[in-house]
Amino acid sequence: VLTFEPHPRSFFAPDAAPFRLTTFRTRAQLIEALGVDLLVVLHFDEALSRMSAEDFGAKVLGDGLGVRHVVVGDNFRFGHGRKGDADLLRQFGREHGFDVSVIARIRGPGGDPYSSTLIRQYLQQGNPTRAALLLGRYFEMEGRVQAGQALGRTLGYPTANIELGDVLLPAFGVYAVRAAIDRGGEIRWHAGVANLGVRPTVGASEPLLEVHLFDFDEEIYGLHMRVALVDFQRPEVKFDSLEEMRVQMREDERRARMTL
Repeated sequence: VLTFEPHPRSFFAPDAAPFRLTTFRTRAQLIEALGVDLLVVLHFDEALSRMSAEDFGAKVLGDGLGVRHVVVGDNFRFGHGRKGDADLLRQFGREHGFDVSVIARIRGPGGDPYSSTLIRQYLQQGNPTRAALLLGRYFEMEGRVQAGQALGRTLGYPTANIELGDVLLPAFGVYAVRAAIDRGGEIRWHAGVANLGVRPTVGASEPLLEVHLFDFDEEIYGLHMRVALVDFQRPEVKFDSLEEMRVQMREDERRARMTL
C-alpha cells in the first residue's frame, strides 16, 4: 500500500480543524491487520506537492518502486494541481511497464457510498453506528492517559483523560465505548462510558475525552489507550450542581452497560 504522510490536506491547510478519521499509527495497524506485506509512506512536503503527474508516474511508481500493477479508485488524482487521473496513469503504465486496475466506487449498507466525507458527517451528527457501517469498524479516538483534576474519582466515577490529537472531533456528548490499553502485548477491550467535550459544568474550555471503565481498577497513567465509540447516548450539558451530574452519570452508566 502506498500512502502519504502528513495528509496532503494537512499540508495545504495546516490551521484547518482536524478532519482525519485515523491517526497514522492506527492506519498502519489497520492496514497490517488486512494482511498487507508492505506499507510505503511518502513524506508529503513542498517538493512532493510540486511534483508533476508525469514525474510521479515515472520517478515514483516506475523507477522508484518498480511497480508491476497499480490499483486505484476511480476518483484517484495525483501530481501537481491534481492533474493526473486514472486515464493518465494507464498511459504511464504502458510507457513504464506496469498494469493499472481502476475500481469503481461501491455502496455499503443502506445504499450509502463508502465516503470519508459521509462518515465525518455521521460522526459530527452523533451517529457513530451509521459511521461504523461504512468504516467496517467502530470509529476510534486514541492517546496517552493524562492526569486530570480527579473530579470523577470524587464522584465515584474515576476517568482516564485523553488529550485529543489531530483527528476529527465527533459530536460532543456521552458515548457507550469499548477501550483498549496498550501494554505491549495482547489487546484486551474493556466496556465503559465516556464524555467527549469541554465539560461546561466545571468551566473547562479545551475538548477532552474522559473515559470511565466498568469494573476496572488499575494504574494506567502514561499508557496509550484506544477508545471505540459504540453508541451516542446524549449531548453534553451543563449541570446546576455536582450532585445533579452524579445522578446523570449513574444513568449514563446504566444505559451504556445495557447497550454494550
